Amino acid sequence: MKSIVFFNNKGDVGKTTMVYHLSWMFSEMGERVLAVDLDPQSNLSSMFLKQERMEEVLFDEDKHLTVLDAIIPVSEGKDYKEVHLEPIGPNISLLIGNLALSAFEDQLSDAWTKCLNGDVYAFKVSSVFKTLIDDAAARSNADWVLIDVGPNLGAINRAVLIATDFVVMPVGADLFSLQGIKNLGKTLHGWRAQWAERVNKYPKSDKSAIPSGKSQPIGYVLMQYAARDSRPVRSHIKWAEKIPAVYQSFVLGDKDPAAPESVQADDNCLAYLKHYHSLAPMSMEARKPIFLLKPADGAIGAHLQAVQRSYTDFNLLAQKIISVTNEREVLNYASV
Repeated sequence: MKSIVFFNNKGDVGKTTMVYHLSWMFSEMGERVLAVDLDPQSNLSSMFLKQERMEEVLFDEDKHLTVLDAIIPVSEGKDYKEVHLEPIGPNISLLIGNLALSAFEDQLSDAWTKCLNGDVYAFKVSSVFKTLIDDAAARSNADWVLIDVGPNLGAINRAVLIATDFVVMPVGADLFSLQGIKNLGKTLHGWRAQWAERVNKYPKSDKSAIPSGKSQPIGYVLMQYAARDSRPVRSHIKWAEKIPAVYQSFVLGDKDPAAPESVQADDNCLAYLKHYHSLAPMSMEARKPIFLLKPADGAIGAHLQAVQRSYTDFNLLAQKIISVTNEREVLNYASV
């Protein structure tokens, strides 16, 4: 099982849409997927589930169907209770988000500090997302765990990042996206170092119950300029050309990066995805990814051609993720 968090502290970069579509693409490829919604806004859950189901989940609290229902017992010092697995398709299971998850931020911050004192309970709280993911992945027999988080650098995202294997960064081509790459790069290095310090304080010899803190960045996905955007094409190209060097310097820690001439030539660029604005409403209405839309859903003429292109785009992205993560696992094994 490989776990990947899709993360950028800048919003509106297609993060949730990417997790949704990759979940379906991996499923199309015969891979078992666990999609995890750890963004308090719960947008990923809303994409997967009909409104009636979301209302049932959120208003009938006695059924304990969200990630928060599995987290609360741990936060109260009780034993962990199995998280609910929502079946989506033959190869997809969903951990449903909860708007109240943000209330867990303060407790995670407090536990993070107390881990420095070797507090076992604090480690249990800080490790709750590893516990949650390991449990759900085992019960769903997942090959891939794809995790959506909110666009911030808070305690929830820190606890999620240290509990996952890999990080993919969805980005746009603008000044604020470049700043987001810098912020995230610095933050990832800091979180990994801080967690390594805490792991050394863990009082038990068996450390399998707590996260390893690997969270390896494996690349970024750039959203292409769309004609209906207000930004001029020239500006998009200008900022896109700066991304490889900024990513290598701040995320990979290369102090003297020999950046490629373009994003397309950058091995760290997992994909250069198009915007499919006109297909988004059809996708939401049909409750299926863009690349599975049919003429009966309204995808005819030019729309059908865009559907076919999107299938190729996401298939290539999924294959690139498989290839890169396999390479990283081989390198990690060789370095042990």
